[in-house]
Amino acid sequence: MLNMKCPYCDQVGGLMATHRHLIDVHLEMVETQYDEEAAKMYYLVPCPFCGLKYRHPVKPRRRDTHFLEEFKSEIAMVAFDQLLYHLLQQHPVEVGVDAADLEIDLDEDGLLNN
Repeated sequence: MLNMKCPYCDQVGGLMATHRHLIDVHLEMVETQYDEEAAKMYYLVPCPFCGLKYRHPVKPRRRDTHFLEEFKSEIAMVAFDQLLYHLLQQHPVEVGVDAADLEIDLDEDGLLNN
């Protein structure tokens, strides 16, 4: 099982547990934005290690700005999923993961070796 350290505190757990922890404890790290001119909504989640700010449109692309407040947890779930992917690809050491643990053993046909 892959264990990792939360990028915002010292909590350690598996990938799914860390994802849940981020939503439950660090929800404020995900910022939501409404661009009135473009009539689009976005979420923004910064990487605490390199400063990359991942910004992505929120769907549905409606003008109801209450949507951002009402679905903050669901939006954060997607945002933290993107952050975890980034962390495992770009900052495995910082979250306590050995990069070798991330490698998948595939056979010549691209199928998972057991």
